[in-house]
Amino acid sequence: MRIIRVLVIAAVLGMVGALTSAAATLSAADAKNHIGEQATVCGQVASERTATGSRGEPTFINLDAAYPNQIFTILIWGENRQNVGPLPSDGERVCASGKIQEYRGVPEIVVRSKAQLSR
Repeated sequence: MRIIRVLVIAAVLGMVGALTSAAATLSAADAKNHIGEQATVCGQVASERTATGSRGEPTFINLDAAYPNQIFTILIWGENRQNVGPLPSDGERVCASGKIQEYRGVPEIVVRSKAQLSR
């Protein structure tokens, strides 16, 4: 009896975990309501720019609205570009997974590896 009870509890916890993961996929517009959370944010690439003259050579990929009206940014530092691989193209749908943080009022996820991006 005890083994069955443990198995049932484990199954319920597994289902709750699966539901929580599914709920953590957000639109670019909704990301602002989830600062500090681990999530996956999806949207359409509206603009992409690498600031080659800036320290760390950051690449900014803005989803659903282009700079300066961006609503969500995927940030890739120059030192991580090789780990990330090919960048998505303008108009392509992409998802970034990680901790949502805020920079100057705009939510962002810092992507350091290929595993954090999906198309």
